[in-house]
This record gives sequence, C-alpha cells and structure tokens, in this order.
Amino acid sequence: MAKGATKEAKGAPPFGAIHRHGFVRVAAASPRASTGDVAFNVEETLKLAREADARGIDLAVFPELNISSYAIDDLLMQEAFLDAVEAGIARLAKESAELKTVLVVGAPLRRADRLFNCGLAISRGRILGIVPKSYLPNYREYYEKRWFASGIGLDGLKIEVAGQAAPFGPDLIFAAEDLADFVFHIEICEDYWAPQPPSTLGALAGALILTNLSASNITIGKADERKLLCAAHASRCGAAYVFSAAGPGESTTDLAWDGQGSIYELGELLAETSRFDWGSELAVADIDVQRLRLERMRNGTFNDNARAAGYPEKSFRRIGFAHAPDMADIGFERRLRRFPYVPNRPELLDQDCYEAFNIQVQGLARRFQATSGTHLIIGVSGGLDSTHALIVAARACDDLKLPRSTILGFTMPGFATGEETKGNAWSLMNALGVVGEEIDIRPAARQMLADMDHPFARGEPVYDVTFENVQAGLRTDYLFRLANQRGGFVVGTGDLSEIALGWSTYGVGDQMSHYGVNAGVPKTLIQYLIRWAIASNQFDEPTHRVLQAILDTKISPELVPADEKSGMQSTEERIGPYELHDFFLFHILRSGQKPSKVAFLAWQAWKDAKAGLWPIDYPESLKREYDLATIRKWLEVFLFRFFQLSQFKRTAIPNSPKVSAGGALSPRGDWRAPSDGTAGPWLDELKAAFGE
Repeated sequence: MAKGATKEAKGAPPFGAIHRHGFVRVAAASPRASTGDVAFNVEETLKLAREADARGIDLAVFPELNISSYAIDDLLMQEAFLDAVEAGIARLAKESAELKTVLVVGAPLRRADRLFNCGLAISRGRILGIVPKSYLPNYREYYEKRWFASGIGLDGLKIEVAGQAAPFGPDLIFAAEDLADFVFHIEICEDYWAPQPPSTLGALAGALILTNLSASNITIGKADERKLLCAAHASRCGAAYVFSAAGPGESTTDLAWDGQGSIYELGELLAETSRFDWGSELAVADIDVQRLRLERMRNGTFNDNARAAGYPEKSFRRIGFAHAPDMADIGFERRLRRFPYVPNRPELLDQDCYEAFNIQVQGLARRFQATSGTHLIIGVSGGLDSTHALIVAARACDDLKLPRSTILGFTMPGFATGEETKGNAWSLMNALGVVGEEIDIRPAARQMLADMDHPFARGEPVYDVTFENVQAGLRTDYLFRLANQRGGFVVGTGDLSEIALGWSTYGVGDQMSHYGVNAGVPKTLIQYLIRWAIASNQFDEPTHRVLQAILDTKISPELVPADEKSGMQSTEERIGPYELHDFFLFHILRSGQKPSKVAFLAWQAWKDAKAGLWPIDYPESLKREYDLATIRKWLEVFLFRFFQLSQFKRTAIPNSPKVSAGGALSPRGDWRAPSDGTAGPWLDELKAAFGE
C-alpha cells in the first residue's frame, strides 16, 4: 500500500499499479546483431525479451529484420537461409511462451512466391499477426525492391509461418482483451518516411501505440531527422510512437548503424537508447494510453480525419489477445513534470519563458490600443500577481513606445496590509517608473462595516468572509472609479490558479477587471516567469532586487490581521499548496483524467523531493514533497472548489489571453461548464478508489 493511503478498494489492484491507472509499459529494443547469424540474433532477441519480462514490459519493439539481419543483400534470396529464419521464429515463439511481454520482431518471410519484409507480433508463443512493409526504398543506398515485394493492398490474408497460421497484411491492429487501451500498430522503417505513413490509418483505426521496426543506417544529422519524424507523427496522430533502429553488428560493408531507439508520446520524448553502443539495450517508458484516448476523444479534427479516410476501423482487422498483465506495483518508468505549466526544457528555457511573457504583453498592448483610454489602472499589493501584471504592463508600454507613466499604480492598504508588502509595492512602482498613489481603504471599509452592523465595527475580532470581501470589493470599486476619472481601464491581476479555485471576490472584487492579463497563467508559472525576468535581465538591477524580495514573501491575501497567536494569513494553509492545485488543474482540464489517476500522478511526481527533475535553478528551500494522504486531502478541496463552488465566477470573467497549451478557463475557450453543477461524481470516484 502506498504511504499515506487508506485501504485499497476491495478486489482492486494496488494503488501503485500502473495498469490500474491506464499505463502500458513499452520498450524500444536495441539488440546486438551478427550479420546473417540467425541463431545468434534469436538468442540476443530472447535475452532482451527475458529482461523485458522481468521489468514488467508489456510491449517490446525490435529493429527491422532483426532475426535475419538487414544488410545481407542477396543472402535474402537463399532458400536455406530463409528456412533458418523460419526455424529461428519457431524457436523464438516456443521459448517466449511463458513471457508476458508482447514481442514485435522483424524477419523476411515467403508467401505466394514472393518475399516480404515483415514485422511479427508474438504474444506468449502465439504469432498474433504479420505485417508486410508497404513502402520499399529503392534509391541512394537502398535496393529493397531487388528482394522484397510490397505489402500494399494485401489486406485480409493469412500466412503459415513456423507451424502457425496467422493473419497477414497491412490492415492489422492488435488489441489486448484484458487491458484497456493497449492497442498497437506495426509499420516498418521507410513506411514512416512516406507522405502518409501506414500508421496514420492504423491510428485512425484505433491504435494508440504506433511501432516502427527500422534498420535505418546512420548518416550525419539523420538522428535528428528520425526524432523529428517520431515526434511529429506521435503529435499528429494523438499517439505514442516506439522506434527501434538497427545497431552495431550489422554489416558495415557500405553503411554504419547507431542503434537509435526512442519512445515518444504526443510529441514528447519519454525515453531513448544510447547510440553506437556495442551492448544490447532497452529504452523503457510507461505510456499513458488512457490519456491518448482522452486526447483523441476531445479532438474533433482527429475524428473528422477518420471520417474523411472512410473510417479505417471498418476495414482494419483487430487482432485480440489475452495479455494477462501483472496487476502489481512494478514501479513507474516515466519522468513526470512536477510543474506541468512551467517550461521544463533547459535548452529552450529562455524561448518558452519569452513566449509566455510576450503572449501577455501583446494581449495587453493590443487591448490598450483598442480602447479610448489614456492610462492603465492597476492595484499593486506587493504580491506575486500584481507584481507580474505590473511588469507585463511596463513592457507593453515599452513596446507601444509609451512612457511608463501611462501606468497608474495604486496601493490600497487594508486592515492586514503588512509593511513589507506595502514597501515592496512602492519600491517596485518607483523602480519601474510608473505613477504611484496610495488610497487607504480602511476608513471606507469601517464605514461600510458599520452601516452593515458588522461585529468588527463594534470592536469585536470577527474576521469572516464579509470582513474580507468588504476590503477586496472596495479595492476593485476604487480601481473602476479611478479608471472613469483618469481615462483608463483596469488591468486584472488574478491568475489561473485562483480562477480554478474560485479564490476571488465576485462582482465588484478581484474577479472583475477590464482585461485579465494573468488569467491564463497559473501561480507556479507566475513565480517562474518573475524568476526568468530577473535571470534574463528584462529590467534593471533595482527592479530585479524588488522582484526577488517579492518572490521571497509568503503568499497571502492580507485581509485578516495577524495576532499574537498566529502569523500573517497564509493562502496555502487555507486552500492548499498552489503547486499541487496547478498539477491537479493541468491533468483534469487538459486531459479529463479521473481523480484517482490524478492522485497517482501527483504521488509519483511529489513523493520524493530528491527524485526526478526540478525546473532549472529552482530554489532548494522550496523543493517539497507530499505523501498520498496529503495529496488526497488537497485534491478533494480542489475537486469541490473547481466543479461545484467556483464555476459561476468563471462564467463571468473578463477577456484574457490564453498562454499555455494546458488550457485556460474562459467560458469562451477551453472550459465550459454549468454554474450549478456538482462535484459528486469526482469525489465519489476518488473515495471508491480508496475503498470507501
């Protein structure tokens, strides 16, 4: 049982079992080869197959013609050699009968007086089906048409191989009968260099994992070309793509081989083999096939393409097999992003942050151009959100060739405003050169509370939601009236995390503005963008010092006064860590994952602060970890607030630019939901997952 978990649901696999949560473990196999030595090649294939089985791998993909070797030229036309290949396949099938791993291997096979370059799917000793290569290269260093016939058009056929009868043709996809979404397709090398690879139709027919057995000799720059093709095809097909190229041991008479193997999911590289390595190797990753299906389900273009192609699912043969996976906790072979909204590519960090920042800058600049106003009005608290909105506004003024005095910043201290945050607000406005003013809202707030006969007005320490929202509402009310008076419009500072949780005051409150510049950016990304602004010298040194001071300050709405028993009001102590809520939001909003699956993912990402990758230059002091019980606690808070409590606020939010592919919450964009919905189905699913 996972640490911190409650009891497992009765009869359910362990919570840590990947198969329970929609994952399939795959491998790109790079075996040692020996030119034309079938017995050696079969033995190396079996060694990797046994290793794959021991590691809980569901599907292992080997290189093109790995049983015979690829670069053997006219040996392919020798009857004795082809007999040896079939004998090798028979041995492979027999000796893999007790292995759970499905093997996809390559071999030359005879049928109807022709020779075909084939991929074979073998499960527990049974040859599930055989796919002939469709596109045979016959240019530059390739002469495959000298030996092989194309499989194009050979749909619906069968073949006898190694004492077994098996389906034969390019019209096959393979589907586990007892593991949801484990559906794969086979294509071979040149097939995916074609303008329309056969796997495109395989994907449209329902295959979620696309496999490629490749020989693919190496030349300068070709490794990058393979990566480009794999990533693009996985992204376009809403699939995983498993690619395995021949490695050392193939004949180097005229060519060389690097053994590149890789696994992609929706365009993202999950695992790859080393190259030019003399040893055998498996690149292993857990594919989220459930996520792939959910992505396709919400992508109307994918389904329209299936219709335009005549619904390939009607013509493809779906070969079922009993996989019988071990429903056990076998670990997790996948790197997860703790911060899914934060750029995680060190080599492209600056570019990603530049794009995120400038999406906001351009959105605000264009909206300002479209108005008749002369000023940007913004409330500056010294907190993260208003800080980021202010530096975006400053850059927008720079881009529009307007003086930063176009920005009118207002600090509006209330009953709990701290000297540190107020000082940071003033320091930032001064450093940026914007016009700063201060309006003390306490007299107006006292008057309103007195008019309402609130206990606080009688001297009682009652700090309820009315007490908080009187202050929040007054601040926004002042900003709108100031915009009327000064000829401007109000820049909203609320971020995506707060919008998801409904952590805002509705109506005349921080939920409303003329333009919500931060509404597409979650709290975790705002923190990182401010760090990036410092690291990339977006402003001058005095500004950077203030930005760092703001980053070091606890996140707080500063609406409830501190007393001798407690420190400053903490948002995260009340509603939970934003880093977890942003994680929950991404996986629920972007992919529609079940709560139990989201809990599993969060647990894998956050259970050990020393494991996995953190965003580059992330402060050591902020590297936290959470057990499963804590994750579940805050996930329940998120589900209730997101699905039941907060939609009415989102339905009425102002315009704002979408920033992340993870989604936005505008009712005109990514997320549309009823304001009077319930969180019941999500909370019930989570409880059931823990046997409650």
